[in-house]
Amino acid sequence: MSGFVDALVAHEFLQRSLAAGLLAALAAGIVGPYVVVRRISVIAGAIAHAVLGGIGAARWLHEVHGWTALRPVHGALAAALLAALAVALISRHFREREDTLIAAVWAFGMALGVLFVSRTPGYARDLMSDLFGNVLLVQPSDLWLMAGLDAVVLAVALVWHRQIVATCFDPEFARLRGINTELVHLLLLLLAAVTVVLLALVVGIVLVIALLTIPAAIAGRLTRTLGGMMALAVLVSAGLTSAGLAVSYGPDLPTGATTIVLAVALYGLVLAGGGLRRLVRG
Repeated sequence: MSGFVDALVAHEFLQRSLAAGLLAALAAGIVGPYVVVRRISVIAGAIAHAVLGGIGAARWLHEVHGWTALRPVHGALAAALLAALAVALISRHFREREDTLIAAVWAFGMALGVLFVSRTPGYARDLMSDLFGNVLLVQPSDLWLMAGLDAVVLAVALVWHRQIVATCFDPEFARLRGINTELVHLLLLLLAAVTVVLLALVVGIVLVIALLTIPAAIAGRLTRTLGGMMALAVLVSAGLTSAGLAVSYGPDLPTGATTIVLAVALYGLVLAGGGLRRLVRG
């Protein structure tokens, strides 16, 4: 661990990686509890996988057509927002079953990404980083974008918190109180989409859903209020991303996968601790 601390002080890329993990943790801690309480983690998973199409398109435009200012994260953000809009609007206007839409969005995004991979020279070697993450490759411009997206997530959560909470816990009652629950649901999906992009930079597309939901689930076991759940989820997410980076650095392990293993292990310990307490009391 001391070797990691020394390396962190000496190397700017590690400092950027740590900052990226902390920025992603802020959004995950705020939005994750909404996702868990509203039970839309499967939708968030579909949005995450649809991101591959946007990343592939951005790399294709960059490499083949010379759009040098376009970075994969820009494509990821566009694809995530479009996927969230598609799920919300099609399910509303066409009365399509949401599980069918989720499957379609999930498959279309991945398939589109594979097509762009096949047409982009040299992209295949970077595919593992997109799928499973490589936070060590985060650039300063990515950090600025992450900070901006965090600000958006925080602002929306502060302004719409009451409406989102009401819609998450009792949509019918919220509708009777005059809340536009369809708009709030769309807003929540867009927040999830933004958070998915932030987390994809840290743990990759495949593992996003774990880091979005597990810290919130851990926090939900340890606190009874949604506000407390959010605050604790931010701390848990920040601890996990930092620990994942530190643990993976020495043995040169994939940081994203290490972070998720630590998250699942911590969740298991929390579940075991709760079961043990009930056993002692009962």
